[in-house]
Amino acid sequence: MNKSANTLLSATAGTTMMTLFSYLASLAADKNFSEPEHLGTMIHRLSPGTSKRQSQLAGWGAHYAVGVLFVLVYRELWQSGKIKRNLRNGIILGALSGTLAVGVWKATLKAHPAPPWIDFTNYYIQLVPAHIVFAVCATLTSRLLDERI
Repeated sequence: MNKSANTLLSATAGTTMMTLFSYLASLAADKNFSEPEHLGTMIHRLSPGTSKRQSQLAGWGAHYAVGVLFVLVYRELWQSGKIKRNLRNGIILGALSGTLAVGVWKATLKAHPAPPWIDFTNYYIQLVPAHIVFAVCATLTSRLLDERI
């Protein structure tokens, strides 16, 4: 499979499973941990002329685009030979990615003029395992796609 297709499919699989994890965590905690919904709210508040639907679609698009960016970084690490595409390294990549994501979300919410209300502590706590789910799924999907050929 070519590199671009593998990247897009791996990122899509990882982002979808991460989002499912966040929705399940939301149900369990009775809170909204949906990254794309929060992104959509922030976009809507910055661009009040856009409809809620457009803003939510943009939030989903941004969420999946960030997933592609993470997988592009992972691919560089895999191809450099620095790490192998396996479960253990997927967990490590996810923990590192989740830690980075917490920092980015904190900075973004602090800089935003009208951020959505989020239960920050619980949101950040679920964000790291959500990224572990993302990275493990993206890592194993990429490996499976390349082994298929």
